[in-house]
Amino acid sequence: MGTPCHFALFDMKPGYRLDLDQLATRYRELARTVHPDRFADASEREQRLALERAAQLNDAYQTLKCAPRRALYLLALKGRELPLEVTVQDSQFLLQQMQWREELEELQDSADLAGVDVFKRRLKGAQAELDGDFADCWDDPERREEAERLVRRMQFIDKLTHEVRQLEERLDD
Repeated sequence: MGTPCHFALFDMKPGYRLDLDQLATRYRELARTVHPDRFADASEREQRLALERAAQLNDAYQTLKCAPRRALYLLALKGRELPLEVTVQDSQFLLQQMQWREELEELQDSADLAGVDVFKRRLKGAQAELDGDFADCWDDPERREEAERLVRRMQFIDKLTHEVRQLEERLDD
C-alpha cells in the first residue's frame, strides 16, 4: 500500500482552496495521536511506525499549508509532476519579475521600511489573484499548461515574499 493522499490524512477533499485554520486544528489533533512520547513504552517497531507516521503527517501538513507546494501537489495528483528546471515561456511575467527585483533593490538601498510594507501588500495581492486563477483551472485537463504557469508564478512570489521578510528583519534591527 502506498502513502495515503495528503488530503485524505486530514479527512479533506483534494482542492486548492483550503480552510487553513481547520487544517492546523486537524494537524494538531493528529500529531497528538502519533507523538513519539505516547509510544515510549511500546515495542521498537511501534515506536518506529509512530515516528514514520509523525514524519508523514508533518510532510503532508507543510505541503498543504503552503500555497505553491499545495498547487504542485495537486498537479502531481492529476498526473505528472511539474519539472523543476524548465524554460519558462512567460515573457510577460519575466518583465514583472525584473520590475519587482529592481523595486526591491531600491527599497533596500533607501532602507525604506514603509515602502517595503506597501511592496509586501502588493505581493500579497498578486498572490491572491494567482490563488483565484489557479483554483479555477487546476482540475481542468484542458487548462493544465495555464495551471503550471500559475504555479511557477506562485513559486516566484513565494520566494520574493521570503526575501522581503528578510529585508524587513534587517531594516528593523
